[in-house]
Amino acid sequence: MAAIGTFLPGFSARDVTVGEGIRIRAAQAGSGPPVLLLHGHPQTHATWREVAPVLARAFTVVAADLRGYGDSSKPPGGPDHAAYSKRAMAADQLALMRALGHERFAVVGHDRGARVAHRLALDHPAAVERLAVLDIAPTATMYARTDRAFATRYFWWFWLIQPHPLPERLIAGDTEFYLRTHLKGQSRTPGVPHEDLIREYLRCYDDPAAIHAICEDYRAAAGIDLDHDAADRAAGRRLNQPLLALWGSQGTVGDLFDVLETWREVSDSAISGTALDCGHLLQEECAAETAQHLLAFLGAGVPPGL
Repeated sequence: MAAIGTFLPGFSARDVTVGEGIRIRAAQAGSGPPVLLLHGHPQTHATWREVAPVLARAFTVVAADLRGYGDSSKPPGGPDHAAYSKRAMAADQLALMRALGHERFAVVGHDRGARVAHRLALDHPAAVERLAVLDIAPTATMYARTDRAFATRYFWWFWLIQPHPLPERLIAGDTEFYLRTHLKGQSRTPGVPHEDLIREYLRCYDDPAAIHAICEDYRAAAGIDLDHDAADRAAGRRLNQPLLALWGSQGTVGDLFDVLETWREVSDSAISGTALDCGHLLQEECAAETAQHLLAFLGAGVPPGL
């Protein structure tokens, strides 16, 4: 529980069992309409430390660790990696929010968390009121349009999906070097992530169960998640929530994809968004601007003093 107090002072720590023995670590604060914040790889809920307190002035904010990450449970993936399908990870977060008394809520996701948020909005449209996705295009779109530039810049999409135990054992050989190299490649802002956040991410990452879970997350994305996406397309299932897409102008996603158009391809709702002057880590590199866009999208405007 110490991490929540250190990175999100004023937030209460929650460990919620959401089914089949899966425990999700979360932090909650504020009052007003509920908003769920979901982090990416290789982060934890601590990545929201500058954004979550601002949102909590106007909303009930829940920042959660995805299964396999942070201090949440890290179950085996199974032969088809289904335990780390975005459907399973989204179901965790729905159960978490219901356990906390939130039946309908907005979801903000970055990176892997945005992919979980996308699936949550598709599978449970009655529960998700609004959807904000940070620095991603839809998974199926990115795989379908892969070229040398994308494969080079996002090499881990193809490295982490290799059969167990190849990536797990090599990452475990020098976890800190791997993690620091990965984080350095994500950011375009000197000094970001801050050293205390890097140490927190390393605390959680430097665990064989976490490394395996993260590989399973990516293996699922290249397999069962694509099957689920294909089934959606065949059935004509599309997003119907208002959607905000933000991305880094110096990052890979905005450089290689027309981000807003990729979301229009999978949505029947109003789409808005813009690039921010940063790399991949919007909530850490451009925290104040990210919070402003989220507040406006979520309907709170910008509180005094921001």
